[in-house]
Amino acid sequence: MVVTVTVAAALVDLTTGTPLPRPAGLTFVEAAGVHTRLVRWGERGTPIVLVHGFAENAQVWAPLATHLSVDHVVYAYDVVGWGYTGQAGGGTKDDEVTQLVGLIAALHLDRPVLVGHSAGAAAVAGAALRAPDEVGGVMFLDGDGLDTGAGAGRRPDLSRAPWSLYSTAALRLALRSDALLKKVYAAQCGPDCAPLDQAGLDVWRRPYRVAGGEAALFKRLSQPVSGFTADQLSRLAQLPLPKAVVFGQADTVFSATAPGETARLIGATPATIVPGGRHLTMVGEPAAVAVAVRELCARAEAA
Repeated sequence: MVVTVTVAAALVDLTTGTPLPRPAGLTFVEAAGVHTRLVRWGERGTPIVLVHGFAENAQVWAPLATHLSVDHVVYAYDVVGWGYTGQAGGGTKDDEVTQLVGLIAALHLDRPVLVGHSAGAAAVAGAALRAPDEVGGVMFLDGDGLDTGAGAGRRPDLSRAPWSLYSTAALRLALRSDALLKKVYAAQCGPDCAPLDQAGLDVWRRPYRVAGGEAALFKRLSQPVSGFTADQLSRLAQLPLPKAVVFGQADTVFSATAPGETARLIGATPATIVPGGRHLTMVGEPAAVAVAVRELCARAEAA
């Protein structure tokens, strides 16, 4: 059995190793030395910067950004280590915070509102703590910003031999399985999300199939999900900027008590719970999330 599996894995690795090209027309900006993929929607209003979470990329924000771009200028980017930025490596919490603060400076944004999804909550928290005068407001969306819970701890480096033979084959087979990707997406997005079509599947898997994508993914998988200690996050409560916490009602990544506990910890208004929302609320319930983001922007403008 071991010989059979090893031979099969080697054949998969040999026959699926040709990388795909990046999509045409991508936009990049230099953010603190990181060649960062950037997407923009809208032309006016309070600037909003959307920071994605683990295994995501900027394009997952499109449903929410479409709502917000009516009266705001909205930016989303690929966090270092993910998407089309990820091939440069990186991926520590400090890397992510430095990139975000650098992006705000590179785009000359005037106190933007930062929205961090899942693991992205730590990046927006870190940016507010490091450069509070440069941030207008902070939202944790389906994320608690902590270094505990889902993803805590360091994992083995699957890019090293002998595991790389098997992990590479497993990754490539998984990425080529439409059924598997659709199942995982549906579980995290919920019944209000339209099933992934081929264009949607490409958004999620293509970054890992371009040159360097696999190496960046394995590096991130060997690291803990970014986060702060509770004591570090509690410093947010001392900052005189508006803060908000929004969670999907059916989010299974975090406990049912996480929204309220997170809001109290960072000094936010009572947490907003999106009815029926799961972990990908910005995709499944974009209109409801947009209401919460606009309310935070209004408080930031009044501050």
